[in-house]
Amino acid sequence: MTTELSPFTHALQRAMPLTRLLDCGMDYADATALHARTSAGEAWDTAAEALADAQFARAAQAAAAGHLKTAADAQAMGIADLLFAQMAFNDDVPRKRQLYARLTEAAQRLAGWSEQRIERVALPFAGAHLIGWLVRPGASTVRGTVIVFGGQSGWGFAYWPIARAFAARGIATLLAEGPGQGETRLEQRIFVDVDVTAAYRRFVDYVADDASLGPVGIWGNSIGGLWAASTAAADPRIAACCVNGALAAPSLLPFRTFVEQAAAMLGNTAPDAIAANFDRLRFVPERERIACPLLVLHGGADPLICLEDQQPFLDAATSGDATLEVWPDGEHTIYNHSAARTALACDWFVERLVRRAQT
Repeated sequence: MTTELSPFTHALQRAMPLTRLLDCGMDYADATALHARTSAGEAWDTAAEALADAQFARAAQAAAAGHLKTAADAQAMGIADLLFAQMAFNDDVPRKRQLYARLTEAAQRLAGWSEQRIERVALPFAGAHLIGWLVRPGASTVRGTVIVFGGQSGWGFAYWPIARAFAARGIATLLAEGPGQGETRLEQRIFVDVDVTAAYRRFVDYVADDASLGPVGIWGNSIGGLWAASTAAADPRIAACCVNGALAAPSLLPFRTFVEQAAAMLGNTAPDAIAANFDRLRFVPERERIACPLLVLHGGADPLICLEDQQPFLDAATSGDATLEVWPDGEHTIYNHSAARTALACDWFVERLVRRAQT
């Protein structure tokens, strides 16, 4: 007997397809199990948390036996499970906050096992703190640092696979949870009604003030690409900027999930307030110019973003080093070509950060 999917479960599976789960570091077996278990009627958050528990148990067992590489890999997979468990809730309900707190604790445990050096960062801002995770490439000399962040639902350790790819190239990563994101929102209660560019410049301050971290780049995914572009336009310390699947002029898209997530980021459910805030944050190339090298990534099959939505970022580029990369069948933020996307962007950043370090 086949269980008919509830509209809620169908929406979750559509928002979190296998390609996205894998892109953010979930084990393939866990990804397929999550879809299978929820198709059979199990609650999304319960199924994902159970998968996380199994990975954490495997990690602890490996660590006890001295197999720290296995422990770190399993721990990271469990963190990815929790990342998607909390995405079952758009509003900041206690269950979402509890799952994200578990994720934070698991990340701190990962720091003890990982060959990369992981440090939680808390930067004073707006009477609270902006949270991030600095990931250094082991014992290697750091060639530069890239601030990486997401949009309305994917934050922080969603980009752990990207941090590992950068570390393999001698680049550190600051996994930023900006206003309206992650622990910065859920616990610090900083929303996107603040000066978002000023907030991301605090992350730039943190990197720029540490000479051992080298030149700084910035990479924003989904609507986070808008803030990456705005920050790059405002801060000459940024040596390179990547925008991946962003709206230069954000608006309320006709999707319930998008609307609810936008409301949670703002801390205000009024549609007029959300629209007004989006208008305040829009990127206008006539007044914002990007002087550093710019890379814009676009998926031709993205259901949220069309190429015209990203053209203003390219129009604002003044360095003579602006690149557009398009995957004709690419999903939102290129989930379905994640390995090629990440390698291309990481290599692009390496070239430009090394060049900045030599000037």
